[in-house]
Amino acid sequence: MQDSARLKMSDPVHTLKPQPTPRRPPIPLTIDDDCLDFAFPEVHAEARLSIAVQRTLRVPDDQATYGLPPGLGRFHLTNAGRLRGRRADWSESDTLLPMWQAEAAWFRFTSTTDYPFLVRMSVGGIDAITGEDFAQTVDFDAEDYFEVPEQPWLDGFRVDERSVRQFVAMPLGSGYTAAEQLVGSDDGAIRIQVTPLRASTWKERLAARRATPEPPADLGTLNFCPAPTSDSAMGLGAGGSITQSIASPLEPRENWAVGDTIEATLRIVNSDAWHDLTGSAPHHAPPTITEYQRYGYPWFEWYDDSLARRGASKLSGVKTIKEIGDGLGQTPLPDNPSFDPPEPHIVGP
Repeated sequence: MQDSARLKMSDPVHTLKPQPTPRRPPIPLTIDDDCLDFAFPEVHAEARLSIAVQRTLRVPDDQATYGLPPGLGRFHLTNAGRLRGRRADWSESDTLLPMWQAEAAWFRFTSTTDYPFLVRMSVGGIDAITGEDFAQTVDFDAEDYFEVPEQPWLDGFRVDERSVRQFVAMPLGSGYTAAEQLVGSDDGAIRIQVTPLRASTWKERLAARRATPEPPADLGTLNFCPAPTSDSAMGLGAGGSITQSIASPLEPRENWAVGDTIEATLRIVNSDAWHDLTGSAPHHAPPTITEYQRYGYPWFEWYDDSLARRGASKLSGVKTIKEIGDGLGQTPLPDNPSFDPPEPHIVGP
């Protein structure tokens, strides 16, 4: 799977038994090279998932649907427990994610061994895939999750079978975030739950792989290496439209080690708060569209949507940040001109 293609230019009707509550690790999750590192050695030595939050261009919030913009480097992640001035509502195991107001992000999921994982994301208290209130345990019937490595990236809130609305950081309290629109409040957190495949299932697949000759290399395939407000709290609003399908789940529910689920919590802080908390300057401001075009960064398209889940989600009715701003007589997106992106590079499994 060519997961890192987008980084190349920029980044060195069953009755269910009650499910266990996802456990939080006794110590903060490992942050390795600005990636959240989920390791499950008690399940299998190869059960390890890395999650990076990628900086990217905020696509125009208009009537068009754009391709996948590339990564412009990883956001710097810091454990809240290391900071003396952390907010009272932050846990020591929380991870801080610094973002400029109106900055966009996408999430990259990497399993170097292709070990399968079930991933769920709560953004402000709603499920990023379904738009429903985020439940503590997985809902297999509602499919409120996605699977890795079939889903290597997530650029925004799932709208329908062909598109998402880009994740864009906005201050809480003004109704700009998706959660504030759908449920009237936003808990200010991005919660990511990761569940590994059962070891017994993985071992069976490894044995099958060894018994099957490797296909010859495809020589035609590129080989890629893997204005702030005074309140620091921010959430994610729905930005411009991006062509991206979310793969339908493939694994039977009994294949997942639900008792070994680990949950991480990210808190977005704006650039001013980041400086106050850490004493260091935040990353440089996001590039304007003009600057982005000047450097000629590539765009991408994921060509294999054969597994795309069908139908629209509850999030299809969410207003975009620009639409909310227009209703309030505000201009929340200072740089939002429409443009024609270049022909995308086709990537896929």
